[in-house]
Amino acid sequence: AAENGSQQQLDPALAAALPVGADAAPAAAGKLSSSSSLSSSGNKAAGTGSRQSFRERCKYIPLRLKLEERRLLRLLEAALNVSEYTDKVDILAWRSKTSRMHAQIKDFCAILSGLVVAQDYKRGQQLVADRDFDQNAEFFQAVFEIGRRYKIMNPEKMRSEFGKLVYMLMDSSDPGVQELLGFSCVRPLRTVAAFLEERGRLELLDDPLMEAATAEIVAGERPRALVARDIKRKEAARQALACKYKHAGLTEDEILWAIYSTSDNNSYLLFNRDPIDRMLQYFTSTFRPDSAEEGASLAITGGRGGARLTHSHERQYNYVLQSLTLWREISSDMFKLWYLAEQDMLRQGASYRLCDTGQGLNRVQGAPGVSRAMSGILSRCQAAIGHWVGSSVVHLGDHNVPNALFFLNKYTQVPQILNPVVLVLDELPRLAQNPQLGDYIASVFGSVDNARKAILTDFCRHAFDGSGADNFFDAGSCIDGRLTSAWNWCSKVEKKSYYPIFRLAGFVGFDGDWK
Repeated sequence: AAENGSQQQLDPALAAALPVGADAAPAAAGKLSSSSSLSSSGNKAAGTGSRQSFRERCKYIPLRLKLEERRLLRLLEAALNVSEYTDKVDILAWRSKTSRMHAQIKDFCAILSGLVVAQDYKRGQQLVADRDFDQNAEFFQAVFEIGRRYKIMNPEKMRSEFGKLVYMLMDSSDPGVQELLGFSCVRPLRTVAAFLEERGRLELLDDPLMEAATAEIVAGERPRALVARDIKRKEAARQALACKYKHAGLTEDEILWAIYSTSDNNSYLLFNRDPIDRMLQYFTSTFRPDSAEEGASLAITGGRGGARLTHSHERQYNYVLQSLTLWREISSDMFKLWYLAEQDMLRQGASYRLCDTGQGLNRVQGAPGVSRAMSGILSRCQAAIGHWVGSSVVHLGDHNVPNALFFLNKYTQVPQILNPVVLVLDELPRLAQNPQLGDYIASVFGSVDNARKAILTDFCRHAFDGSGADNFFDAGSCIDGRLTSAWNWCSKVEKKSYYPIFRLAGFVGFDGDWK
């Protein structure tokens, strides 16, 4: 139960802002203060500062890459960039697939070896001296593990290359392929908890100073002296932990490495979960479930404006609230979900079906670990909100979401959708300070508050209206269909009356660098 998260509780700060039952009005979420020293991803605000929580979180937090590992990562990315692994393997042909997989994996290892020669001739010479890949199994395992670790910490990176890597590693776990290769390409991920346990210092994660040593410091508009004070406090906590827990088998630098790696998780939450928190704050402070202001009703009707769902204002309010809450909880557990997804895809003997899902040939494979974790997250949200609007079906291992990699890729898009919207809402008051832009906003919307309300009303209606697919089953109100509707709204934003506001606020697009 602890592994799938069903016994965990919703963050207290979030639970306090959620309504219990359909008739209850939510407490207005506190406005995000720019003077706060901790973001909502910080341990205190997120409810993750307990010692037990650090132990649990660090089971899934990868170790930060060192300089030498980053050099190997560049080699891996270069090899993946020129590889045509999936083009050669994932095809419908009569020739033995095992032999195709074996040949392509050996070709990839050969490319990687050649790149090592180009980077470090002496090391590369040793690597290719006997041309026997199984003698260099440890090197290949290390390189592949570095790529997997980097992807978890940076989900927006390697968006095309990682698919090749994980599919190749998936095939290498096949017993027939392993017999031909002579070694396994997969080794366990190096996590903070595993590293400290190996060095006999797992109790470091129970130290109360871990909270201060890993907290995110947000400058905002605070005086520089206060920011510097918080930075010194954080550095002092790190040094105190390093001096306290060092021993013959664990240096101060290695302790700091583990602490910095844990801090990376908080940094991830700052940029990926905080946009959801801020959208929740805007949403709960702008709308009420029991009443709708004129021109700000969230009610939608199927068949109008592209909507597939029919909801009253109150029902749509709760539908949007629970969707944002669910996305927040998924973002909080994203490192854990990546870890479980790898276990599902790379487990020994894991099989898949190559099927035409309507978007080309894809590998369809179940993901029991991710499914259990999602059930736990969904149960937490349902218990906190008190009811559920729409379907609670989680598509995983079917034509909608073929495997765990597709599932995670969908939910790493949430901050890319919400962050631009939140930034535009934040920028509106500053835009209005310009006389010409202020006159424009006043002439079109009446005021800054009305402009903000118009954007939020349209977003909360049509980014959650069940649209974006050919049928109700593929989109609709299911867990994954909510994201489909949001992406459909993104594709039409340039047609909205408020789109000039987006452009004036610096909006370029929802999707970032493809690399």
